[in-house]
Amino acid sequence: MPLKKTTSDQNRTKQIVTEARRNQELREQSYRGQALKLYPWVCGRCAREFTHKNLTELTVHHKNHNHDDNPLDGSNWELLCLYCHDNEHSRYEETRFGTGTAQVTKTSSTASTHNPFADLKSMLNKK
Repeated sequence: MPLKKTTSDQNRTKQIVTEARRNQELREQSYRGQALKLYPWVCGRCAREFTHKNLTELTVHHKNHNHDDNPLDGSNWELLCLYCHDNEHSRYEETRFGTGTAQVTKTSSTASTHNPFADLKSMLNKK
C-alpha cells in the first residue's frame, strides 16, 4: 500500500522544482550559459568533446582576460577544457610577470590549430 503524500511533501516538491527552474534560468542568463548556447561543446584548443555528463569540465575563457567584458555575441569568449584553460592562464601569468619563457601573442592566444567543423557537411549528410 503506497504512502499518501502529505501536503507538506507536495509543497516541498513544488519548492524544489521551482528553485531548480530558477537556478537554471540564472545559469542561462550568465555568460557561461550564453556561451554554451552559442558554441558547440568542444574545447577550442584540444578539440575534446563534451556531453551533459562531463560539461562541468568545460569552461568559458575570456580571450582578453577581462571577465567584465561579456559582449552578447560571445566575441570575447571561447570554450576550453579545464586543462587547456589552466594552461592558457599559466602562460598569460608567466608573460605578464616575466617569470617564464612562454610568449603569449595576439595570434597564438586566439588561433586554434584544430577545426572541429572541417567535415561537418559530410557528417550531417550521413544521418
